[in-house]
Amino acid sequence: MRKFFLSYLIPRIVQYIMVIFLGVTLTFLIPRLSPNDPVEQQVSRLMMSGSQVSPEAIEHLREALTEMYGLEGSDWEQYLAFWGRLLRGDLGPSLSTFPTPVSRLLGQAMPWTFGLLLFSVLVSWIVGNILGAFASYYHNNGVIRVIDVLSQAVRPIPYYIMALILLATFAYFIPIFPFSGAYPPGTRVELTPTFILTVIRHSILPALSLIIIGVGGWFLGMKALTSNIISEDYVVYAENAGLRENTILLQYVTRNALLPQITGLALQLGLIFSGALIMEVVFGYPGMGMLTLQAVLANDYTLIMGIALLSIVGVATSVLILDLIYPFFDPRVRYQ
Repeated sequence: MRKFFLSYLIPRIVQYIMVIFLGVTLTFLIPRLSPNDPVEQQVSRLMMSGSQVSPEAIEHLREALTEMYGLEGSDWEQYLAFWGRLLRGDLGPSLSTFPTPVSRLLGQAMPWTFGLLLFSVLVSWIVGNILGAFASYYHNNGVIRVIDVLSQAVRPIPYYIMALILLATFAYFIPIFPFSGAYPPGTRVELTPTFILTVIRHSILPALSLIIIGVGGWFLGMKALTSNIISEDYVVYAENAGLRENTILLQYVTRNALLPQITGLALQLGLIFSGALIMEVVFGYPGMGMLTLQAVLANDYTLIMGIALLSIVGVATSVLILDLIYPFFDPRVRYQ
């Protein structure tokens, strides 16, 4: 246990801290290498609006914005101040929705994205892996053949095409589900059964579009992995020993093929924190993807940095959790 703690656990925690440290540092540096100055852009936007502002007021505004965005002092002083605000949870105000704090905007958008994408990713991962394992082991089954053909047909389709097909079919020609949004305009957001059912109804099409594309990818990946494993000597020996097919499929084939898929799942879960941009734009879903698009279009300096930081922490955390639970799936890690 001590060896596992020293040689496995501590190095990965240190690696996790270093990844976040480097990611935050790059997030600090990259915007400052851009030729666009957020302070001057705000001043220019004010001047272009036609407002009559005295030169003294403009100078005061420039100084206030410089202080607000943490651009005072040398680069090293700005860097230390940036870390100080970050550790306090202060990401600054949003440019496009001033003076709303970036942390509040992220807190409002994150639950919508997290709830929808977490469900969609887990369902597509489970269904795709189960069907992929069956497809390689029971390749003569008629139903499995049909699923195989459908998966290979769906996988190359661009996501936005699939989303538009579902939207046109089930919201226009067969109006079962609403066109867009997480709830009708003017609806009061509250934790009541009626509101929850409304949100679920609005999320069915976005979730279905993600699940269909996701199942196709996980299915083909799992099928390729299990197709190589079923010809291994230990699988052939288990078959010759008379073990049941279900036992061989689950304990010998699927368990060994699942390890790369778990790694892919961790990366997919990490990317949830940055949102699904195309999905949220097509369906008008109020999550991180839509917030990212608004930030880019408005050139919202602080909001873009906040989204980038959240994405870095999310991916690093998901990879760390994967590393910590990986020994439970792969016993070889515990004995190295």
